[in-house]
Amino acid sequence: MKPFRLAALLCLSPLFASAEQVGEVGVDWTGNDIVIEAIADPEVKGVTCHVAYFDRGLIDRLSKGNWFEDPSNASIACRQTGPIEIGDIDRSRGGEDVFRASRSIILKSLRVKRIFDEENQTLIYLVHARELADGSAKLAISTVPLYGSEQ
Repeated sequence: MKPFRLAALLCLSPLFASAEQVGEVGVDWTGNDIVIEAIADPEVKGVTCHVAYFDRGLIDRLSKGNWFEDPSNASIACRQTGPIEIGDIDRSRGGEDVFRASRSIILKSLRVKRIFDEENQTLIYLVHARELADGSAKLAISTVPLYGSEQ
């Protein structure tokens, strides 16, 4: 495990789901990788999200001079992986964080947020970066329909 990824894992709050690395694809000769992690929703049994993100290698960090930060880009796909049982979830329009991991030494994090669309009986999962300055418009969503299950 790369030292920067380990530092990000150590910053995880115990209030959120944990991620399990399930894949890693080498992108180039400088050690840059695409990491794929599985995140089981802790409040919705039977739903697992897979998040893919870019992890910069040491050579890339040295050449660009930005040692302590990874890009904000991420992709997400969430699916039903068993019988769905919804626990005590936030049903407000703002939803709630399911997962959060540091993407820099300070003030930047990768987040997965769950929003419940009650009218359409759908769970919406949003992955985005939270940054102190300028925010981030880099985001992706995935949905899990709940039709056929009692919610």
